[in-house]
Amino acid sequence: MASTELAATYAALILADEGIEITSDKIVALTSAASIELEPIWASLLAKALEGKNVKELLTNVGSGGGAPAVGAPSAAAGGAAAAEAPKEEEKKEEEKEESDDDMGFGLFD
Repeated sequence: MASTELAATYAALILADEGIEITSDKIVALTSAASIELEPIWASLLAKALEGKNVKELLTNVGSGGGAPAVGAPSAAAGGAAAAEAPKEEEKKEEEKEESDDDMGFGLFD
């Protein structure tokens, strides 16, 4: 099963590399030429997922960092200390919840 999925992905990459439009028919044709039987529904789903996308650009941006910081997010210069204290409070709440489970009178190994 994994080899058919990989074959469909490679077929889409081949089409993108050649600058050819990625369609389900072309994916099925490439996988058939490689003697791999691929159900047309999977080729259709992959073609729909990649429709209107620049596959080469997607591949080159895989390692790039996340997006820009959210608007209103505290920076290191202004409000950074307040942002650092917030996770500490959440950790304390989580610890209290874990401790409250022990008060139920039963445990994992009882």
